[in-house]
Amino acid sequence: MEKAIVLGCSAIGAGLAMIAGIGPGIGEGYAVGKTIESIARQPEAKGDCTRTMFIGVAMAESTGIYAFVVALILLFANPFIGKL
Repeated sequence: MEKAIVLGCSAIGAGLAMIAGIGPGIGEGYAVGKTIESIARQPEAKGDCTRTMFIGVAMAESTGIYAFVVALILLFANPFIGKL
């Protein structure tokens, strides 16, 4: 019975961890939109804006990847099963 509770709570935790994927998606879309806006205002700054945007998008994406890894660990390599 305890194993079923742990597995159920782990599945809920994995689902909640994947909700964290919403934040990076919104942030990346906002960053790209603002970069396009700044390039439209100053086309000669295209290289600087694009480089800075890629660094920011990569950092934002890492948050989503960490959440995905946590969800996979909870689903497939559950460390809480060994505690029973």
